[in-house]
This record gives sequence, structure tokens and C-alpha cells, in this order.
Amino acid sequence: MIVAATQFAPVAGDIDANVRTVAGLVRDAGAGGARVVVFAELCLSGYEPTLIRDAPGLVLSEDDPRLEPVREACRAVSAVAVVNGPVRTPGSRPGLATLVIGPDGSLLTRYDKRHLYGIEREVFAPGTADGRFTLDGVRFALATCYDNRFPELAERAAADGCAVYLASSVLSVDNDSFEKVYPVRARDFGLYVVLGNVLGPNEDGVGCGGAGAWGPGGVRIADAGTDGPGFALAEVG
Repeated sequence: MIVAATQFAPVAGDIDANVRTVAGLVRDAGAGGARVVVFAELCLSGYEPTLIRDAPGLVLSEDDPRLEPVREACRAVSAVAVVNGPVRTPGSRPGLATLVIGPDGSLLTRYDKRHLYGIEREVFAPGTADGRFTLDGVRFALATCYDNRFPELAERAAADGCAVYLASSVLSVDNDSFEKVYPVRARDFGLYVVLGNVLGPNEDGVGCGGAGAWGPGGVRIADAGTDGPGFALAEVG
């Protein structure tokens, strides 16, 4: 199975613009053979926790009509989109949530980030359950940025029969996760680790790209580079 790890610079607070970019990348990656297309943390809104806190209109629902272009793109190329944004919960705060949109446009699963970081704790409600889905007989696990600092998530994923660990993140060039987290999770637990990352300025700093994948031995098998938006393809499973 081929998975695409994407990167682009989200427009802060512009759901419609970011959805158009996401949908375009799904179509392009799907045309290249990808069955799963993985995006960065808060790709739908931009990584702007303060803005999200102060602008309730940025909070999405699971069936939000603003996501229809992504659903259409998934149906057009028979691919899964793994997208992340602020999504309503039953409580007063949104989840920092990954929505997995299936090849038919339906919601396969939702994962809310369990380990919130910094200002995220003032804006979002933490999740309480692990994220899983299966496609074409391959079992996938979901994690979001700071989650990946906690090896027990990857350990549980491997124990649960997952082959691929999808990490939606916001990383700058000085983040040591490229050396000390993602390849280590892959090596220690025998997983394919696929990273979606951002480009450009955001509330955390400046995203550096480098989206891609590591094989179960911890070696890079795909790298989208740092020069611009796009994706890298990796064979997994």
C-alpha cells in the first residue's frame, strides 16, 4: 500500500482555503497511487490555538459541510484523507481532532489528541481513546505531535496489530523529533511511521516541512524536503 505524507503552509483561520489545498493534495497524491493521505496537526485551521479559542466559527463538526471538497476528493481517487482540526465535543471545548475520511467520503474514525502541549491545554479537551482504522487489511494507528513523545502510544499500536503509525505534527527545523522520536518509534516497535508536517509561520514557530516516512528499522524511506508544499510517497504495510 502507498501512503502520502503531505506538507503545506495553512492560512491562519481560513478553513475554506485550507480545505481547498487539502482536497487538491488528496487528488494529486491519489493520482500518484496513494491510498492514504496524511496531513499536519491543525491543517484545517492553521496551528493557531489562540485564534481558535477566540473564534468559535473555526470549530468544525464531524459532518461539517465545509469539508465536502475533501470528501469529494476522497471519492474521486478512492483514497483516505487523514485531516486534523478543531472539532466539537460534547463539552465546552473542542477536541484537537483527526478525522479519517474514507474512500467513499464517510467518516472512518476520529482521534482526539491525548497529550496536549502548552497553550493547547487552555483551548482543547484532551482525548481519552486511541485511534485506529483498517484499510485493505492494513491496520493504522493515529497520533498527534506531542503524543509522539510518549512511547506507550506506539507500543499499544504495535500490540494492537497496527503496521502503520500516522503522526500529524507541527515541527520546526530545530525540533529533535526527526532524530529522537519518529525513527525511534519505528525501530523500537517495528512500525512504519508516517509524518505529516507544516510549512511556514504559525503560533508555535516556523514549520520546516520534512514530511515523510520511516521504515520499521528506523530508516527514512520518504522525504518531501523543505523547499515547498507537496507530498512524499511511501510503500507501507
